[in-house]
Amino acid sequence: MLENKTAVVTGGGSGIGQRMAERFAEHGATVMLVGRKQEKLDAAAAAIHAKGGKALTAALDVRDYPALEAMFKSVGAVDILVCGAAGNFPAPITGMSANAFKAVIDIDLLGTFNTCRASYEHLRKPGASIIAISANHATTPIAMQAHVCAGKAGVELTIKTMAIEWGPEGIRANIITPGPTGDTEGMRRLAPSAEALDRSIRSVPLRRLGTKDELADLALFLCSDAAAYITGATFVCDGGSGLSPSGSLSAGSN
Repeated sequence: MLENKTAVVTGGGSGIGQRMAERFAEHGATVMLVGRKQEKLDAAAAAIHAKGGKALTAALDVRDYPALEAMFKSVGAVDILVCGAAGNFPAPITGMSANAFKAVIDIDLLGTFNTCRASYEHLRKPGASIIAISANHATTPIAMQAHVCAGKAGVELTIKTMAIEWGPEGIRANIITPGPTGDTEGMRRLAPSAEALDRSIRSVPLRRLGTKDELADLALFLCSDAAAYITGATFVCDGGSGLSPSGSLSAGSN
């Protein structure tokens, strides 16, 4: 399905981004894994190589625009771009410094813009598919998450604006919104105890956590020919957790 295609995945060294990269590689794509920690990237690449896939790595921070520019120049033509780098920690507004708020905005929102803008000259035209990872925070105010709510709301409107501006060149841009997802750093941070995890599960109408495989399959669909007429759309994969205020814990990012 993805033979002779190249995918770049930020946040590709762990969690949801890693599983998406693995799925792309399973279907023939060459994958560039991007993250801040080389050891994580090496382990993720080794797992892909062990299954016969092709993976490269680039240790960088998505806040560093020149580093992104250099990485894209080294990759060449890009068919698939996943913006999955994110930051999160629970904190009330009065318990958060300006720098702490800015750090999440810079990673989530500025990082997504930087990644997409730096990729533009290298995106396959027509045919490239961009996927940004969001969260229910983008549309639902959630206590202790003002920084993430602001960042993800900005990500969604940036991507939808991109879909309008870049659509005439055949570039598609869509959004995936995960809900509480098992075996992710976000879940471990936002539900650190058995009690918190149980509350999170009970807030999901389907009464279970999502899986990284389910999100990877959705990403595979969005970058396939089956989704060739889909752009500027938000795909919510959260078990229904965002349907009511009680489903307020969304730990899908990373």
